[in-house]
Amino acid sequence: MEEFPFGPQTSVFKVHGKIFAISRLDAETLEVSLKCEPELAEQLRGSYPAVRPGYHLNKRHWNTVTLDGSLPDRLVEDMLEDSYDLIVAALPKRVQHELGWRPG
Repeated sequence: MEEFPFGPQTSVFKVHGKIFAISRLDAETLEVSLKCEPELAEQLRGSYPAVRPGYHLNKRHWNTVTLDGSLPDRLVEDMLEDSYDLIVAALPKRVQHELGWRPG
């Protein structure tokens, strides 16, 4: 579900009330912040200049990704799916079942 709790220029995507993606719509180049496993987050930052520690977020668990065309589309899709999965994996099993989510 998309919401705008921080004003009309910040799009927030949630699943069952928990944030998995945040995007500043007024940025010159679109950016999205996504949750990530800490080890993978560091790996991605070291491999891609468009991936950096989460802006105004827990930098251990969040990356901000600049969508400037320098990253393969599949990588961006995978990061988005991973962010969603990390949030859903922490929800109660009943909610996971309601969402039709399966690990892996």
